[in-house]
Amino acid sequence: MPGTDRRAWEVVLESIEADLLSGRLSPGDHLPAERALAAGLGVGRSSVREALRVLEVLGLIRTAAGSGPSAGAIIVALPGGGMSALMRLQVAAQGFPVADVVKTRLILEAAVVAELAGAAGAAGLAGSAQLLDAMDAPGLTEAEFLALDTQFHLSLATASGNQVITATMAGLRSAIEGYARAGALGLASWSETSARLRGEHRGIVAAIDAAEPELARARVVAHIEGYYAETHDHPLHAWPPALGPT
Repeated sequence: MPGTDRRAWEVVLESIEADLLSGRLSPGDHLPAERALAAGLGVGRSSVREALRVLEVLGLIRTAAGSGPSAGAIIVALPGGGMSALMRLQVAAQGFPVADVVKTRLILEAAVVAELAGAAGAAGLAGSAQLLDAMDAPGLTEAEFLALDTQFHLSLATASGNQVITATMAGLRSAIEGYARAGALGLASWSETSARLRGEHRGIVAAIDAAEPELARARVVAHIEGYYAETHDHPLHAWPPALGPT
């Protein structure tokens, strides 16, 4: 993926990955402070935090608030095998066929929302609810809305507690947001589509809150497949099929 196309948090992730793989950083070492990383890499602190969240999900760092020798971000493992592959996924995903990314989302997200609903997981969805409220703000650009949209879906994976699914979704984040933004350019009415998407998001959370796994699963499948069909002029024909009312 060309450097000019990289999102800021990817720059941070790639820099830290290079230091880990080269041996410049080892288990027990502290990462530089957020402010120092942001200044050194020319990105915002929010981008640094996003990259650190991915590294923590992968089990490579542990973060702790406060001050003293245990505070900040500490290296607890080195990337290897599956971890290294997942770290590279966020770059490689840009070259994957969109249909393959969407089908992967369907498998992962259908499982996530069904599990959350089965476990009455809405109690852990405060962050997801905040993102839904943020998407209701007037004046959002398409890019801003879709960045929040992608973060919402990642927040559901995070709430599931499954670190592999969360890491995979984090790795696919740029590819998901990329195809969503590209598709939005050809929409007849962004205001109508964004309103529908907001309603579908809340419907997914409502099904989780109501502890209805099959309904939550059907709604997230219809949501993902519906946007693909709307922006690609044809249905996806992917597994798993939507079940029940949407």
